[in-house]
Parts: sequence; C-alpha cells; structure tokens
Amino acid sequence: MPHAGYKQFCPLAMAAEVLCTRWTMVLVREMIAGSTRFNDLRRGVPKMSPTLLSQRLKDLEAAGVVIKRPVPSERGVFEYCLTQAGEDLYDVVIAMGMWGQKWVESSLSLGNLDASLLMWDMRRNLNPEPLVGRRAVLQFVFHDQPSSKRDWWLVVEPTGETDLCWSDPGFEVDLYVNVDLRTMTAIWMGLTKVSAERDKFELTGSREIAESMQRWLGLSPFAAQKKLVS
Repeated sequence: MPHAGYKQFCPLAMAAEVLCTRWTMVLVREMIAGSTRFNDLRRGVPKMSPTLLSQRLKDLEAAGVVIKRPVPSERGVFEYCLTQAGEDLYDVVIAMGMWGQKWVESSLSLGNLDASLLMWDMRRNLNPEPLVGRRAVLQFVFHDQPSSKRDWWLVVEPTGETDLCWSDPGFEVDLYVNVDLRTMTAIWMGLTKVSAERDKFELTGSREIAESMQRWLGLSPFAAQKKLVS
C-alpha cells in the first residue's frame, strides 16, 4: 500500500518520498557496499523480512534507483544493481553514516548488538594484506552469545578473498579470538582499539596474526569519524 507522501514540490520532500521509507537507506547502504544478490542483501539486513526486502527492491526499481537483471551464467538467478541515480546516493549514505557516528550516543548504537551482521561487515571490510601468502583461518568465539550465534570463522585465502562461515569449515584454525560481542562491536565501530581492550580478549594461536589484529580487522567505513557524544 503506497504511503501518502508529503505532497510538496520541494526536491528534498520528493527525495524523502523515495528514500525515507523504513529500511530503504539501509538497503541502499548494502548495495553501495557491493551486495547485489537477494541472499547477500538479506545477510546485510538480517532483521528485515524477505517480503519487505522484495518490496523495497521493487520500489527502488520503480524509482529508477535499482535495476534488476539476470546473471548470464546462472539460470534463474538475478542481481540488483544501482543505476546512475543509485550510485549518486554514495555521498548521501556516507554523510548520514558520518553524522550518526559523530552525534548518536555510543550506548544507543551498542544497544543493537547483532553477531551475524557484525561478522558479515567484518568479512566485507577485512584488510587481507597482513595475512596474504597463505590461507589464514580465524575463529571468533563470542562467549556471551547463545550457541547458535557464538562461533564464526573467517577464511582468508592466499588471494585475499575472504569467506564467512557459521559452521566449522574443517581447516586448521590459525587464531582463536574469544571476546564478548559488545567489545568486538565497539572496536569495529572505531570507539576503541584492540590494544585498549586486551584484558577482554583471549587470543590463542599465531602470535604474528594476533599482534596484527588491529590492522586486518574489518572496521566500519565510518570508524574514522571522531565521535563527539559518548
């Protein structure tokens, strides 16, 4: 059912009619980050229902922000790509994220913990440079989470490609990272650093990989923004 809209000729009001429905800008954020397939988009917005995700993609397609097209090598598989209008939202997404990082209280952000979303973002932003040359397997254990959300594996291939696994991939683990989810999220957000939270970590395995952890961790793209509210 279409929303009523603002009924104003102001370009900002018209843009808000397209972009300010629930989940829309978060979905655009995922697409700007590189997700194009339905299942990958779902992993980036895990609390969004598949039905609503499908509807928002249709809305964005109708608005000329997204185009749906088949994947030539995979029968029946489609991808959702940003049009030029969608790509022009890059600066908008960055500006909104930087504003949130700067002005939204940390306690509010850290009240929305989600292990699957955190690990998905860490996989996407991981810096493989300190790990290249061989396969590196990193197991994260969030000891304060239920068993279904506790264990995660990042598998960094020699090429730098990184896979996220929620079940044991069967490789020898190079580094076990045992930590609570809030601490790991705060580090990912750039609110603190590994060195400042050493007493909350249990690192077992490769000393070299452990010591370079701050370098290879995939931090939020907004982590560089200094927060002005605690």
